[in-house]
Amino acid sequence: MQTTTVLVIDPDEACRAALAGFLKPQGYTVIEARDADSSISMLQTHHIDIILTELRLPRIDGYAFLKKLKTDYAAVPVLVVTGSASVSVAVKAMKTGAEDFLTKPVNSEELHHLLQAILAKKTQQRRAQKAECGAVWYEGIIGSSPAMKKVYQLIDKLAAVDSTVIVYGESGTGKELVARAIHAKSRRAQHPLIPVNCGAIPAELLESELFGHEKGSFTSAYRTRIGRFELAKGGTIFLDEIGDMSPVLQVKLLRVLQEHEFERVGGTKPIKTDIRVIAATHRDLEKAVAEGKFREDLYYRLNVVPIYLPPLRERPTDIPLLVKHFISRFSSEKGKPVETITDRAMECFLHYHWPGNVRELQNIIERVVILNESGVIDCDDLPEKMVRQQRSHLNTPPSSLPSEQNCSFATMVTNFERQLILQALERSAGVKNKAAQLLNINRTTLVEKMKKLNISTKG
Repeated sequence: MQTTTVLVIDPDEACRAALAGFLKPQGYTVIEARDADSSISMLQTHHIDIILTELRLPRIDGYAFLKKLKTDYAAVPVLVVTGSASVSVAVKAMKTGAEDFLTKPVNSEELHHLLQAILAKKTQQRRAQKAECGAVWYEGIIGSSPAMKKVYQLIDKLAAVDSTVIVYGESGTGKELVARAIHAKSRRAQHPLIPVNCGAIPAELLESELFGHEKGSFTSAYRTRIGRFELAKGGTIFLDEIGDMSPVLQVKLLRVLQEHEFERVGGTKPIKTDIRVIAATHRDLEKAVAEGKFREDLYYRLNVVPIYLPPLRERPTDIPLLVKHFISRFSSEKGKPVETITDRAMECFLHYHWPGNVRELQNIIERVVILNESGVIDCDDLPEKMVRQQRSHLNTPPSSLPSEQNCSFATMVTNFERQLILQALERSAGVKNKAAQLLNINRTTLVEKMKKLNISTKG
């Protein structure tokens, strides 16, 4: 059973030790940080359930730090534990976003009751969110479509083993959320999850970022640096956009996967590593291998268990759930009481193509909530491109209706079914497994339909 992880932030080592000394025997997992920078690093690499923080921190105003936590990590409740004991300080901390307030020296029994109350409130809020939007809320992922339920089932299975995983999906579909869900449910959950965007870091810097470097290994290497593979010790490293990795680094990554060891840049001593690798890409790696752009041996090492994350346009039943969730979230975060969305506006969301997927939807909702004055989201509040696409949809005659009067309904259905299968096969480069997943049917069902419709492929 996964324990509750508490991040204790305090510049005083003795205070951190005292809090840890109480929390650990109570069954909590404790992670310590002495300042704002180290605490943000911990929040980025660990799953944190609750934060205990001192207000008096070096190099930053405590209230500004509280505001940042509530903006960037809104789902993590914060309990202020400080020596600044006054009513005005407590009131200001609560108004800035703290769940509650304790003064030092801390009464252990009072702390225990507060933590239990805060965690119970967090559980109730999550249940309320699920009930409000009627969504499947799975480790931070929202969706109840058949395609997403298959993803959840795969995550459950993969969390129980330690195999390498690769997540395929367009930009903005939530590939990192899938990686975080696998990590959070695995035996490595109490160790770091270290994300690396291989496409965002220049190729000449990525090697040092991943493997670290020794002092003096190149001109600006003034000290030894620990790489991401070492930081992820015991945990998981998430290599996003792995398809953008250079051939030289592909070779080095292959060695890590095969030998479970690597060397720092400029180093000669092999460093053993115990980590799980989860990779992700928006590219077709099978095609990249055929074109000589990606190593075939690395592809098979990574492709042990693939997860295909569907784009938003292929799971339209999830769009209303996501819209309502983000409206509720940003209304709360931005202090804007947006109560509802009109049917016309929701139709715009349903018929938009979503090239940026869930990330684009989230950004649009945030912008709309910030600018909204009426409390109701309508078409006038939406970007022109969404409204224009909705008008185009309404003005387009149904292309699937035949002009011939003697064309039967059965023939129309057969033609439509053929068109769907051909589109899925084209998108999956003729690979039946992928095509079946796009259509949300079993491979055997797809093969039977292809035989019936006389459709053939190379794969």
